[in-house]
Amino acid sequence: MKLPLHPLRFALCAVATFGSIAMTAHSFAADKPLELTLRSRPESKAGAFLPAEKKAAWDPRKTALIICDMWDDHWCKSAARRVGEMAGPLNEVVKAARARGVFIIHAPSSVTGFYKDTPQRKLAQAAPFAKTPVPLAATERWGTAWCWTDPKHERVLPIDDSDMGCSCVGAKCPIREAWKRQIATIEPAPGDALTDNGQETWNLLAARGIENVILCGVHLNMCVLGRPFAIRQQVYLGKNVALMRDFTDSMYNPERPPGVDHFTGHDLVIEHVEKHWCPSFTSTDITGQPAFRFKEDRR
Repeated sequence: MKLPLHPLRFALCAVATFGSIAMTAHSFAADKPLELTLRSRPESKAGAFLPAEKKAAWDPRKTALIICDMWDDHWCKSAARRVGEMAGPLNEVVKAARARGVFIIHAPSSVTGFYKDTPQRKLAQAAPFAKTPVPLAATERWGTAWCWTDPKHERVLPIDDSDMGCSCVGAKCPIREAWKRQIATIEPAPGDALTDNGQETWNLLAARGIENVILCGVHLNMCVLGRPFAIRQQVYLGKNVALMRDFTDSMYNPERPPGVDHFTGHDLVIEHVEKHWCPSFTSTDITGQPAFRFKEDRR
């Protein structure tokens, strides 16, 4: 027998449904460019990096959203918890971006074999080869090619992640191979692609005439900067790159320098990216909804 829905549950369901519908309605409001407020930190003559914002209009049909390493688990329990919290709201942003014509690339590094028979993986493999304007990264780290920190392009990172950044209180988590796939909360759809390969990513972008690349996912001080599809590589390749800053996280242990809380440390990494690599914006520019914020961030 089907039980009646409790009034409070009904109200909550209605709010959730309305929020989703409002987001979709905003996405379909008009066939218009993505109006982004891009924040960067150019260096002044005095050597200061002050935040500056500018408006940009990106053609969604010439824009890709790359989701970096949103795995189903992580060796660090606190990192895994934050990914789990972020995944549902990020899936809604992905839906809104897709509805507006943005090309979605799922990039769960080192676990693409899980998807070998999926249309998203086959789409990436079938994209015609396109020569890159500069050589792609060739050295390997953590299962893919890697773009290492570039002293010609950036200063040292503002946080010490030499201990790999577990932010759990007390005993730190042992490093292990914890992930097998992208977290199931983020749903690949027809027309999306899936790859962790720099050449395949370039092929996909070239085939669609994509000029603009948005990065999101984890972790900003590591994979979102260094993977072969990620920020450094896309900047080297000449794309217009932006970080969706409310949907990312960093591996930072507050017990390490500069000795700030985890989320302040993460903000310092965002500032580093804005200074040296690319501007950032929040998902509000895509969805019209408030930016995502972690529950543990009580600042």
